Amino acid sequence: MRTGWYDSVLMFSGQIFFQNLTTDPQFFWAVCITVIVSVCLHELSHGMAAIWLGDRTPIETGHMTLNPLKHMGGMSLILLLVAGIAWGAMPVNPRRMRGRFAPALVAAAGPACNVLLAIVSLGLLGLWQRQNQGGSDDPTGGIGSVQYFAWVFGSVNLVLAIFNLLPIPPLDGSRIAADFIPSYARLAEAMRAGGGASIVFLLVFLFAGRLIYPAADAVAGAMLTFARGY
Repeated sequence: MRTGWYDSVLMFSGQIFFQNLTTDPQFFWAVCITVIVSVCLHELSHGMAAIWLGDRTPIETGHMTLNPLKHMGGMSLILLLVAGIAWGAMPVNPRRMRGRFAPALVAAAGPACNVLLAIVSLGLLGLWQRQNQGGSDDPTGGIGSVQYFAWVFGSVNLVLAIFNLLPIPPLDGSRIAADFIPSYARLAEAMRAGGGASIVFLLVFLFAGRLIYPAADAVAGAMLTFARGY
């Protein structure tokens, strides 16, 4: 049985992400920092859940660290800077976990971490804007760099959470679905064996952003509005 969670995100299809370094450097660096921090915490959440459920593989392989090279690797970091594409991995072994639905819990821990990061970031931003009465209709409020970063951090984490919950191998959503739906588990295994999973994932990877990004933006805006009270 292959071990490890492999989580990917397509950040900005249809453009060369690196161009933002000259056209919008604030956006470029906000996204890069957000993705690196969030992917590392996402993977560490998988690891902590696995350890809690009896699997010490993350410790034994040296992955319980904040080092992005350990979680993402050099190629992922380079592609993030150039193309806005990033992925991470946390080696785990479901056979060592306790509990019938342990693999699903470990898989869910990553997206749950991203949702929590979004709640904290956008919640603090909303409270900050409420305190300063920055009542702009723009979610970023025409605000300074720290508040702008908080907005990007929250919205990108929602993108990561939604994308990774899609029931497409090898994303977290497929592992959750496979643990609860035996027929889906058989289908996913057959797709992996026949190569169909790679084709489906590639199609989703290329086109899902057209739905995910607006959805994440809408949710982030609603969360911010709720936190600031207007």
